Parts: sequence; C-alpha cells; structure tokens
Amino acid sequence: MQGLIERAKELLADGTVAQVLGWRKGDMGYDPEPAYFKSEEELKDFVYDAFCGANLSKYMIEAAKLEGKTLVFLKPCDTYSFNQLIKEHRVDRDKTYIIGVGCQGTLKPEKIREAGIKGIETVTIDGDTLKFDTIYGAKEMPFADALLERCKVCKGKKHMVYDELIGAAEDEEAGPVGNRFEEVEKLEAMSPEERFAFWQEQLSKCIRCNACRNVCPACSCRKCVFDSNQYDTSQKANAATFEEQMFHIIRAFHVAGRCTDCGECSRVCPQGIPLHLLNRKFIKDIDSFYGEYQAGADTDSRGPLTNFTFEDVEPSIVQTRGGGH
Repeated sequence: MQGLIERAKELLADGTVAQVLGWRKGDMGYDPEPAYFKSEEELKDFVYDAFCGANLSKYMIEAAKLEGKTLVFLKPCDTYSFNQLIKEHRVDRDKTYIIGVGCQGTLKPEKIREAGIKGIETVTIDGDTLKFDTIYGAKEMPFADALLERCKVCKGKKHMVYDELIGAAEDEEAGPVGNRFEEVEKLEAMSPEERFAFWQEQLSKCIRCNACRNVCPACSCRKCVFDSNQYDTSQKANAATFEEQMFHIIRAFHVAGRCTDCGECSRVCPQGIPLHLLNRKFIKDIDSFYGEYQAGADTDSRGPLTNFTFEDVEPSIVQTRGGGH
C-alpha cells in the first residue's frame, strides 16, 4: 500500500494528475470507501487492502468533468468495466491515469460477522489466514471463507487497460478460476414454479434503495427511467409484487451484453439479493447464442447485441424488408 501512496504523491507533485481516486479508510477496519485525494496531506487517509471491493470505474464518469487528469487505481476485474465505459464514450481515457493494482481477492464483511467475529479493531492477512485484533481478543478465520462470491470465480489477474502496474500478480496470464455459471445452471435445472418461487422470495426483499443501479458501471444513463415522475417509476415503495420484480428484470435487460459481471450489484445490496445471477443468466445465454463474449475485454469490438451477422439467432422471426414471409 505504501508504494501506491508514494506513487500518487509523485504524480500529484509533478502535475501529471490533479487528483487521485482511491479508497479512504472508514471508521472500522473493514469499511473503506471511494474517495478523491487532492494533496499529499489528504493521502494520509488512503488505504488499499482486501476490503477495497468497490469498483472505481463508474466514478470516472464524473471525474472526466474535473480539471486535469485523475489518477485511478483499478483492480484487474475493474478494468473490464473501464474498457466498457470507454467503448460507450462515457469516460475520457485522455484525462485518466490508471495504475493497475494487484488483487488476491476482496472480502465480504458480512461473512466475517456470520463467523461470529465482532468488535474488530485491526485486520491482517497472514498467508491464507485472516487475523483480527478485537475488543474480545485475537480471532482468525480462513481467508477463502470471507471472499466475495465474484472472487471465487475470478476472470483472471490480467489488467485490460493501465498506464502502469504496481503489485500486480506475477502470473498475469492466469485465466479464469471456477465455473461462474454454476449457480445459474442450478436455477435452470429448477422447474418454472421453483424458479419463480426463488426469485419471488429474493426480490420481495428489495427496498428500492437503488444501490444496485447507482453502483453499476453499465447503468450510466444521465437520466434513469426509474427516476421519471412521468411514469411513476420514481416511487421507492413497492406498490405491487409485479412492480418490485420488474425493476430488476428491466435493469437486467438494460445491461445485457454490456455487463462485465463485476458483481457490484450484489456486493452493495443491503438485503443480500443475488442480483448478479440475473446478469449471469443473460451472459450465459449470449455466449450460447452468439459465441463466447466478455464485455470490457477490449474497447473496439461490437457486442453481440449491437452487431448484426447473417448467422445471428433470431427465434421465431422470419420476415423480409418488403414484408414477405
């Protein structure tokens, strides 16, 4: 972490960047939050550890409006989101200085609390073990047991875009780990009634806080339809079961083909709804119909749903321009 701070100080001092976007330490040892730093003095609160799960890519939309370049620290999985935003002309690459940072996985505080570890004062990583100093004494648990789900099916350690790397994995070419479609396949194996019951139970927890939408890099519209008073979609309270479900289903359709599977929607959901599974179902189907595609792997290719080929799957549609069949 100290290397990141020192490099940020250098880039601020020589005028390469005007501000730094990173993570600021929170009140506890496991609650860092995205923050801007504009001076060496402010960087004293900078932190980077396994609790820095926030994907900073989306913050770069607003950063592009600031004076000068912004230094941003991106984990490997975050760079897919940044690339996708470049493709959609939502971020300014010329006003961005990217330092790719290494990542061995990010942690979910809820899993630590579920393990009965409370009153945390400090957290350290010792190999495969998390060690805690708490007000109740020393505690520890396996690092893997506290990982976010997305990290168990990591896309790999390679940064898709960067200006320089600090602390990156030695074997950046290591590919994805795990089967990220395993949970989707379990849902697909259910009967329609079982699947409906599963999602009805999960989505009924929604309090319409909009955290999933607000954190999602793919949800980058200047004005969201769900904030439009014209259609009564801005109401936070759910008027009906149908309305509460359609919010998430419509959002999943909106980001289909553009979602990089960063998992931020599920990470920030205060109700613990596995929203990423909706997006992964779309990703799995797109791979099946159009060939494997990873959003954000580059800035040039056209996504399957925005590109036409004569081999495209068009279920039930057989019609010519002239209206013949």
